[in-house]
Amino acid sequence: MLFPYGKNSIEVFWEGMHPPALLAYRSEADASADALIRQALLQPAGGTRLHELAVGRKQAVILISDGTRLCPSFLFLPALLEELNKGGIPDERICIVVALGLHRKHTEAELRRLVGETIYRRVKVLNHSACPEDCVFVGITRQGTPIEINRHVIEADLRIATGNIEPHRLVGVSGGVKALLPGTASERCIEANHALSQRYKAKLGDPDNPIHDDMAEALQTVPIHFLFNVIVNHRQELLGAYAGEWADAHRNGVEAARNRFFIEQTNSYELVVASAGGYPKDSSLYQSIKTLQNASAFTKPGGSILLLARCEEHFGNGILQHWVETIQDRKTIVSKLQRQFVLGAHKIAYIDDILSKHTVYLYSDMPEPIVELTGFIPVRDIKEVLQKFPPTSRDIAFIPYGGLTFPSPSR
Repeated sequence: MLFPYGKNSIEVFWEGMHPPALLAYRSEADASADALIRQALLQPAGGTRLHELAVGRKQAVILISDGTRLCPSFLFLPALLEELNKGGIPDERICIVVALGLHRKHTEAELRRLVGETIYRRVKVLNHSACPEDCVFVGITRQGTPIEINRHVIEADLRIATGNIEPHRLVGVSGGVKALLPGTASERCIEANHALSQRYKAKLGDPDNPIHDDMAEALQTVPIHFLFNVIVNHRQELLGAYAGEWADAHRNGVEAARNRFFIEQTNSYELVVASAGGYPKDSSLYQSIKTLQNASAFTKPGGSILLLARCEEHFGNGILQHWVETIQDRKTIVSKLQRQFVLGAHKIAYIDDILSKHTVYLYSDMPEPIVELTGFIPVRDIKEVLQKFPPTSRDIAFIPYGGLTFPSPSR
């Protein structure tokens, strides 16, 4: 949602729930989600239920989203395990791999929160490793991406991919194949695929682009046998569930998601106050840049953005931090990135593009010198920024859930 000045309180920026609050909230949301989950599994796209696919299989692997995503894996994992057990695969032959891509590995406490305490005690839960020794090379795509996938995923003869569906600037839309690649791919594979963004641009909400096609090509050698995707809001409440054959199930979810996350740009504002929407969308600067990109679409050229993001993990990416803190200036960084794509550092190009059009204020937990090195103006008191604009101005808008509020792709 986007609210003109005066129609909503600035306090909404902190509404997103961090893990302890989410745990308390789950009991209310679980009951309504169960019906959606059961219905999706009962009538999967393609017609073949998961327990039928499980018959005669030796080893199952379930790919789940990491803690930077809103996907509530803890809600649907019990139903997935029930289907696998019904098909003859016991818990000891089921493995859950957290599809980290190149995000940081999770602690044991974080893994327990992701899957739920009961599931954590029942089956093996592993962090993905993008190190070359932990991945297996299985081929090269037509775009030249080396397909290298986590060994545990390769060795399983039944692969279930899960995740949530929302617009994604790099590949058009999340969910689907993203659990496999980049989720469980090697560093070399991920960087090669993401580097395609220098040649191709995806349309928000549309998976039909060369970058997404490059990911999907990996399925020719490492197929996803069953997909379970969801659409959720900022509180991890299920709005929809889609299961079955990966391509059809994903398409069904994509069509539904298009009606959820886009807003027409009917006006541009002098100041846009944008919240990432709370945890996990604001857990790091790396994640919060997505909100900044969304806010930019609603801001006048020369206007300002006040980004409200906790960023308790600061940069959230070591390569991004190293480049910001050590390379002389942003112009040099952008020049280097134009010559060679570097995953992590590539976010600086996004920042540079936004700063070429807007002034950005950042209210966060990050140290002020680091905020300044990034190119933003650190803010201690939100009111100080608002006072720069007339209190009756109609050129100010609030975006309380900026991580899930995208400009309509029709513009």
